[in-house]
Amino acid sequence: MGDAKVQAARQPVRYTIAASSILMTAPASPKAQLSVGGQAVIEGVMMRAPNAWAVAVRQSDGAIVAMRKPLPRLSSRSRWAKVPLVRGVLVLGESLTLGFRALSWSAQKAAGEEEEQLSKREIAGSMSVALLFFAALFIIAPAAAARVLTTNRSFGYAALEGVIQLVIFIGYLWLLGRSKEISRVFSYHGAEHMAIHAYEAGDPLAADRVSKYPPEHPRCGTSFLLLVMVLAILIFGLFGRLPWPLLIGSRLIGIPIIAGLSYEVLKFSGAHRDNLFGRFMAAPGLWLQKLTTRVPDEPQIEVAVASLLSSLEEHEVAEVLLRGPVPESALAARAR
Repeated sequence: MGDAKVQAARQPVRYTIAASSILMTAPASPKAQLSVGGQAVIEGVMMRAPNAWAVAVRQSDGAIVAMRKPLPRLSSRSRWAKVPLVRGVLVLGESLTLGFRALSWSAQKAAGEEEEQLSKREIAGSMSVALLFFAALFIIAPAAAARVLTTNRSFGYAALEGVIQLVIFIGYLWLLGRSKEISRVFSYHGAEHMAIHAYEAGDPLAADRVSKYPPEHPRCGTSFLLLVMVLAILIFGLFGRLPWPLLIGSRLIGIPIIAGLSYEVLKFSGAHRDNLFGRFMAAPGLWLQKLTTRVPDEPQIEVAVASLLSSLEEHEVAEVLLRGPVPESALAARAR
């Protein structure tokens, strides 16, 4: 089995982890003209700016490669993207789509140009397995366990199911963090957050300036998933214990609605992170990010900066350069 085939066999876990760490697009910080989102990928970072998305990856030879695709923000392409609750579902769908595309590209580039490339069928199969695994572990398993552990048919059942989901989710992230390979993904996750912090604060993007920021971010997808689980406990608790067909149906219908509500809460906490209430709302997600982020090294920060610069427009890059120096390797790798 070639190296590319080994990479394919590992993709389900990688896709699940990177999908969990998607950084949801949120309102701009009061200190910034715009906000940027992104996620960690294999040996790199994906960034989403208002007018484009980009990926930067460090290859096995140490060189940084980047790609950029123009894509206007959803709110400029669809009126539904401006409707509360609905916009959260649309942004989540686009984030997942871009995330999977970025992951497949990063997997190929990290393997090296001389390696056998993964086919679209292999990528699609890996994505399907990852999504099925995610659903089985975080939806089916908690529901089945709650049915065994309690005969309660009201809110108590849903509360127990939710607690089991949280325990599985936290335990799953902790175990994955023990893996050296996934730990590197978590380091790039931290580098992504730190670069965004520096950019939105108006600071230079030199590695030493970026490194002073925390690897956690209030708009992180980890915080989003935690919000979804907590709100699911409250909302599904109204229905109590349901027969299996109705339970699965209620989750399929309810999760998108809860995701839309969670997105609004995440937007609010991100926009008000400088006041006490905003910090209180963001605190649980930031605590959980201790499991999904690591403090990156300087080469990883350089990759995050390369991705960020690649996602920006020319005049935005010019503004960043006026702030101060940026890593030469990141500027040289910038995709246009």
